[in-house]
Amino acid sequence: MTARMGTARLGPAERSAALAQLGSAELDVVVIGGGVVGAGVALDATTRGLSVGLLEARDFASGTSSRSSKLIHGGLRYLEQLNFDLVREALQERALLLQRIAPHLVRPVPFLFPLTHLGWERPYVGTGLVMYDTLGFSTGLNRGVPGHRHLSRRRALRLAPALRRTAFSGAVQYWDAQVDDARYVMTMLRTAAGYGAHVASRAQVTGFLREGERVTGVRVRDLETGTDLEVRARQVVNATGVWTDEIQELVGGRGQIHVRASKGVHLVVPRDRIHSHTGIILRTEKSVLFVIPWGRHWIIGTTDTRWDLDKVHPAASRSDIDYVLEHVNAVLSVPLTRDDVEGVYAGLRPLLSGESEETSKLSREHVVAHPVPGLVMVAGGKYTTYRVMAKDAVDAVAHGLHQRVPPSCTDRVPLAGAEGYQALWNSRERLARSSGLHVARIEHLLQRYGSMIGEVLALIEEDPALARPLTGADDYLRAEVVYAATHEGARHLNDVLTRRTHIAMETFHRGLAVAEEAAGLLAGPLGWDDEQVKREIEHYTKRVEAERLSQEQDTDHEADAIRLGAPDIVPVAAPETNLA
Repeated sequence: MTARMGTARLGPAERSAALAQLGSAELDVVVIGGGVVGAGVALDATTRGLSVGLLEARDFASGTSSRSSKLIHGGLRYLEQLNFDLVREALQERALLLQRIAPHLVRPVPFLFPLTHLGWERPYVGTGLVMYDTLGFSTGLNRGVPGHRHLSRRRALRLAPALRRTAFSGAVQYWDAQVDDARYVMTMLRTAAGYGAHVASRAQVTGFLREGERVTGVRVRDLETGTDLEVRARQVVNATGVWTDEIQELVGGRGQIHVRASKGVHLVVPRDRIHSHTGIILRTEKSVLFVIPWGRHWIIGTTDTRWDLDKVHPAASRSDIDYVLEHVNAVLSVPLTRDDVEGVYAGLRPLLSGESEETSKLSREHVVAHPVPGLVMVAGGKYTTYRVMAKDAVDAVAHGLHQRVPPSCTDRVPLAGAEGYQALWNSRERLARSSGLHVARIEHLLQRYGSMIGEVLALIEEDPALARPLTGADDYLRAEVVYAATHEGARHLNDVLTRRTHIAMETFHRGLAVAEEAAGLLAGPLGWDDEQVKREIEHYTKRVEAERLSQEQDTDHEADAIRLGAPDIVPVAAPETNLA
């Protein structure tokens, strides 16, 4: 365990040490999956005093947990389904994340709900928002966001001049919260590692160890080296989201949980394309569409369609993009075109199946099961309620351990970077003077790293050239690329441009203009030679080209086939067939 809790590095040396530890002694619990739920399980378990390992086959948060709408919210539409408990639970988690657990990563965001029907709609929406605010108060916590307010059309247009005047009659404004989803997961994993968890990416579970019926651990392939190892654990937790069914198949027999994937596509456009001081939420015939402020950009989404194709790289088709543009343009005075789209990303929601044929109506609640001795499965849920899912999963682990395990305390455990964040924010001008950076840069760093900002500034102090922004993506400093490798577990160029930063979706060039510079910065800390640098750039270029071409296709099958033409730089191993 590190001397300073919650600030562990996840660099190459730490990854090697974690794998060595994982293979050397029996753990209390090993977690399969490095998304938000898996990371939450690891943090919950290690802060209860259990010995913990976490294995992720690809990069941390590379699946659903980096491709969400990046919202922390109660889910207004679940009120229409009369699911008050789910909304209350989510609003309680929103308050905890905003004020206690991660104030440096989660922040309030306003939304405007344009009203399009005279008479009934304002009281209907207003009643729903009164309930939303009331449920937020009923958690016993300060909500951390303002209450809703009704607006006339003229007042709404002052907040959102981009709205077409004839498209709505008035509006209601309310508040929720947003998060950098991939960064949140990575920060949670660093926090878990700081409390003693052994964490490794690019480490794929290929099979289970068994003693009779009981699961006693997992077989693992280190995808970076090709080395195989066995990790023994008293309990194994499957937290693999949309891959839940595949992991269940490795155990053999019929699974207790079945997950259906629903594809959600988001577009990213420059901030100046939509003149508004607030986010916007629109009702569609299937669900809702958000226009979400995101730095110098807007994120617009999402779709909600069944997806039965490749789960690693779900592809957005031309039809998906046109659907989003058509619905947002219905209320904009200056329509968006495909030329306005900087980035496109698609993610898969892990929905519990069996309740409805329509994915938009499938349950967002979660389930925990203990299908065979030694194995716990957790699936479903939503990003906002990951902590509750993790708590319930570790409660099931504790039951299987047959020993006294303390209750969950993650509602009182701040993530790395949270402690001292507010004091540093208040001192940001002094930090700017002492570091030589503009105060806007310090604000950017504080909102990404919180009180860990000193680690980034230390890199700049050692090498002043790292204080320069990346050429072609000047929102990010060169130091952030190096830090991604030395502290944040990035192993490849795509990890940095897609998840540690969001250059891949925030620039019209999709990261191609900075690929060479970023790869050069990563070469030192990751030990790459010139050949590996060249290989990283080539793989990233092929990935972007495949995504762009897939987004010109009319159907899911056509888009999927083209996207699969750009394989991962580290291929995933084939699962075992013999599990004895």
